Amino acid sequence: MPRSARTDAPITIVMGGDSYLNERKVRDLRHHACASRPDAESIELDAAQSDHYAFDEAVGPSLLSDVAIVTVSNLQSADDKLLDSMVDFCAQARKDPGSSSIVIARHEGGNKGRAGVERLVRAGARKEPIPDLKKPEARLNFVMQCFERERRRVEPAAAQRLVSVLGDRTGELAAMCSQLCFDFDEDPIPVARVDQYLTSNPQVTGFFIADKAMQGDAAGSIISMRSAIGQGAAPIALVGALAMKLRTVAKAAAITSGTITAAQAKVNPWVLRNTVRQLPGWSSAGLGRCIRMLAWADEQCKSNGGDPVYALERCVETISRKGHAIPQPRRS
Repeated sequence: MPRSARTDAPITIVMGGDSYLNERKVRDLRHHACASRPDAESIELDAAQSDHYAFDEAVGPSLLSDVAIVTVSNLQSADDKLLDSMVDFCAQARKDPGSSSIVIARHEGGNKGRAGVERLVRAGARKEPIPDLKKPEARLNFVMQCFERERRRVEPAAAQRLVSVLGDRTGELAAMCSQLCFDFDEDPIPVARVDQYLTSNPQVTGFFIADKAMQGDAAGSIISMRSAIGQGAAPIALVGALAMKLRTVAKAAAITSGTITAAQAKVNPWVLRNTVRQLPGWSSAGLGRCIRMLAWADEQCKSNGGDPVYALERCVETISRKGHAIPQPRRS
């Protein structure tokens, strides 16, 4: 176990940040603690529901073990008496760190309970701040680090693809990185492998359907759409993916026209650059026609007598033509 996690502080407070990373840090600390003290009893407490008596009992000796690994969740909800007990524990544990229990506390972030955290830090607890991954660059670095944890590499474009599709769903990003490393031997992992994995997942394949439609590949987009529905993807979810793509087109058009700034658009820079390259041929009228078509498809998905698959096909055809009307055959 890392020295700082065991001997430098009687309590480690995992503070805020991305909820997945926060939970993973707590899990890693608990794993190291269990490895260093295999004789310790594992106890979990919720500060929102537990009082100081429960904490004192948890960190004290029991019939099962003299020490325990105590995980305290929702530290931001701890009352004053519970904090008093945790401060007293810090004082006692610092006198005899080798035989004391190990306490890992989880704070979800925000201003609530910060005074209690600072009080514990002054008593000897150690604070582990967790990054929030709100910026696209931070999420991209997170993906790179996921591959590094597996002792693998990924092409930058492939990492960008994962971030652009999954956005801030950190847990899903981590799971996909791990699965890619398990399934494929390439090092670095290329874009083609990422696409192959993502398109087999009905939760995210809607974004690839939208990409094909934006590229003018109506046939390919419809085939992918039917495959996704066959795998179990809900038509309403695919409508949502198409709508998200069109919203990005609208924002890119507004940026190029000077109506809004890139900062106001709040779009991943890499996604924005790709969308700007796809703007030629689009018009306000065409974009409006596509949006109205998607609204109709949304209605078809939600009504009992609708035909969502047919509606989706019409949407894909319209988007692939950038909103231009489909020419009708001439009558002889």
